[in-house]
Amino acid sequence: MQAIGFQQPGSIDRDESLVNIELSTPTPTGRDLLVEVKAVSVNPVDVKVRRSAQPDSGEWKVLGWDAAGVVVGVGAEVTLFQPGDPVFYAGAIDRPGSNAEYHLVDERIVGAKPQSLDWAAAAALPLTSITAWEMLLDRLDVKQSVPGAAPAILIIGGAGGVGSIAIQIARALSDLTVIATASRPETVAWVQDMGAHYVIDHSLPLAQQVAALGLGAPAFVFSTTHTDRHLDQIAELIAPQGRFGLIDDPEILDIKPFKRKSVSAHWELMFTRSLFNTADIDQQGKLLNQVSRLVDEGILRATITERYAPINAANLKQVHRIIESGKARGKIVLEGFDTVRSRAQKRV
Repeated sequence: MQAIGFQQPGSIDRDESLVNIELSTPTPTGRDLLVEVKAVSVNPVDVKVRRSAQPDSGEWKVLGWDAAGVVVGVGAEVTLFQPGDPVFYAGAIDRPGSNAEYHLVDERIVGAKPQSLDWAAAAALPLTSITAWEMLLDRLDVKQSVPGAAPAILIIGGAGGVGSIAIQIARALSDLTVIATASRPETVAWVQDMGAHYVIDHSLPLAQQVAALGLGAPAFVFSTTHTDRHLDQIAELIAPQGRFGLIDDPEILDIKPFKRKSVSAHWELMFTRSLFNTADIDQQGKLLNQVSRLVDEGILRATITERYAPINAANLKQVHRIIESGKARGKIVLEGFDTVRSRAQKRV
């Protein structure tokens, strides 16, 4: 099968950073599905792993977590899906990725693809939807109010993949006033289109802008990016006993300023359930089924902004560069493998 991988981590500008390769098609066992991949999207985690992960000697590292495709094989213990089912999912970080024609994934973290979306639009949703849903409903518990706080949430990085769907989920599943950040005309317009009640500029001090809205101190803050740049402002603007969540990886996270207000801090990694095979791992599949239903009901919408075809090393490199620039808006998706591409590539 066709796949894209690397053997040495590092900069995207190297010829060998991502390479078209041929791999054996895997065989599903246990609770695994074998999925024929129709579309994939790229997330910041792809860039982080490509820069740092060293495969075993002689082995290839295949990236990619978001995917949409068709089940073509099932393991002996599978009960939730059968061949022919269209699915979407975000995969597991400790297994080979979805940048391949065929991909193995545990059925418990897979959802039924939204019927109203094409493959590419569906592939834009899983990782960001799971991340935003788990942060808002499991970690921050936004349905549980904070006494005396404004029923509002500030989402930092509202135009990114996670921010785009977090705005929608907060609007759909809570009564919170949604404040999101964006700094360019095109991202401001995008964030407004996603449903934010208010947009403020994250290139300027946040606390003053939030205060100027006249809402009061928000109960919740969700930081999707550059948390280290905004932490002091977050501590200033959040309500006493508020709840703060983040998903990025600041080198230092000094939350001592939160103590005075008894602010709780919550980190979200959507791969935790699959990494540790938690007792509630199947909640991710159920979550995706809810997202699928909300999309088909017109309550949530896809966050796809750009499409590339086919799925190959050259196109993946271009998308990685865009992600690294920090200027991506919504989600960028690659769709379709080149069925007539020469097989005269590296064989392993």
